[in-house]
Amino acid sequence: MFELDFLADTALAQTLAANMDVISLVALVLAIILSIWKNTNLGTLALGLTLVIGNLIGGVPVKTLIKAYPTSLLIMLAGVTFLFGIAQVNGTLDKITKYTVKSAKGNVAIIPIILFFLAFFLSSIGPGQISISALMAAPVMVLAVEVGIPPLLMALVVGNGAQAGAMSPLAPNGIVGNSVLAEMGITDMAMQMWISMLLVHILVAAFAYFFFGGAKLWKNRNDANSPAKVLAAMMVEPFNFAQKATLAAIAILVISVIGFGLDIGLVAFLLGSILIFMKCADEKAAFKAMPWGAIILVTGVSVMVGLMKNIGGMDLFAEIMANFSTPYTATLVVGFFSAIVSAYASTSGVIMPAFLPMAPLLLEKIGSDPAALPALITTIVVAGHLTDMSPLSTTGAVFISGAPDSVDSKPLFKGMMIWGLSMSVFGAVLCWLLFTVLGLA
Repeated sequence: MFELDFLADTALAQTLAANMDVISLVALVLAIILSIWKNTNLGTLALGLTLVIGNLIGGVPVKTLIKAYPTSLLIMLAGVTFLFGIAQVNGTLDKITKYTVKSAKGNVAIIPIILFFLAFFLSSIGPGQISISALMAAPVMVLAVEVGIPPLLMALVVGNGAQAGAMSPLAPNGIVGNSVLAEMGITDMAMQMWISMLLVHILVAAFAYFFFGGAKLWKNRNDANSPAKVLAAMMVEPFNFAQKATLAAIAILVISVIGFGLDIGLVAFLLGSILIFMKCADEKAAFKAMPWGAIILVTGVSVMVGLMKNIGGMDLFAEIMANFSTPYTATLVVGFFSAIVSAYASTSGVIMPAFLPMAPLLLEKIGSDPAALPALITTIVVAGHLTDMSPLSTTGAVFISGAPDSVDSKPLFKGMMIWGLSMSVFGAVLCWLLFTVLGLA
């Protein structure tokens, strides 16, 4: 009996070893479903499953699995979010928003437009779309009610502005995407993806602006008694010493990274430490403001995706996508799948780490020209971000939670849900037209 059991165990082990690619892909899908169902961090689950699949089933040494942890990515994300945690807790980012609103001078029609570009700018210089959305959601939603701007319009325009800056080389999502591409040997697409994100999000935000009532705002823009005119006359205190020092630190970070090519994470930690020494913010509060859950999410999934690359899971993923694609429709198909998955899962934690490495494999399997790779990569990134205004994603959720009690949350939730899910189709088609048909990527 012992011998039969041993043979059975051996046969089972051989079967598992022969199907590691299927096991790894199924495990990733189940991990995503479980994280959504139970509202748990996918990163911690991915790290645990990496142990089970890689070591206990696949026999990969634990030391080898741990070496795959993206330490450089961790330092970059932690450094940037630490510096901008300081900017958040000492009121620097909030004051920038107030001054921007005053610049509208009471013209209610241009307030959402100004806030779009403010959100884009702030997201681009380091904090990223989630931090800026969390910072701006409550004040801009309250502002929308006070000056008569439809809340859905304000949420979609400002949220898409924050999303537009997400792929900046200085922002967390940009860091993640560029790190994944660098591992693939691609190092020259950072600016292209950032500009493409801005272009597409301007188009969808403009559609949202006019479809949800922007034209009516222009008819009332010169009303001298409007609440917007009253708000424009309110005083905003000047930047204090701590806030001026923080602005200077942000400027130095941008110059150091773009002008001199220094490591963004280490420079951010240095500048943040200097600000703490200067008592420009409370250190504990700055650490609490850092999105540790998002950092673990991104780095944890990266380890699991790295394992999938080594045991064939990524090849299997590309093969499945190839069954639905042709050289001319690959961006359309992949754009849809990227977008629909992103509506329920993290763009930085799941879409970019899982879909980007699959792109060249997919083109190879469908016999497409390698020159189509930039269009496919750009589509994955842009389409994956477009559905993030769904209330099931963090960016969309913070705008709903930021709405004041006077706003009926049910129609706002419904409107953002319809918008977010429709972007899986509309966004895929738009990316296909721009990047494949027109060749703008």
